[in-house]
Amino acid sequence: MKSIGSLYQSGDWKGEKHVPVIHAPEKVKLGDLVDIKVMVGEEIAHPNTFEHYISWIKVYYQPEGHKFPIEIGSCNFTSHGESELFTEPNVSLRFKPSKCGTIYAESYCNIHGLWENSVELKVEA
Repeated sequence: MKSIGSLYQSGDWKGEKHVPVIHAPEKVKLGDLVDIKVMVGEEIAHPNTFEHYISWIKVYYQPEGHKFPIEIGSCNFTSHGESELFTEPNVSLRFKPSKCGTIYAESYCNIHGLWENSVELKVEA
């Protein structure tokens, strides 16, 4: 059996335009909302043309000790040149974690496939 996990690509977002970039604080206080921003093509712009575009970004949070990550947001980018309108792959989300964990982001490019990235989040009492 093949695993979809083996199809995900990653890299340094400063040198690879397809890697989702996650902007989040390194630590927050328990009970505080966390503002995060996820985008594709921050350092090197992704083309976002009718022929080559980012279809979606999904964001998850996996609290320490939890078996599975929890999807906290999903955004589909549906305008790829219709009436000369192009959507930029950029998402802002807020959530309130109850414990430390990992923020995961994944994106899909119609030509170059699946991409992933992650950052750790510390939650302090």
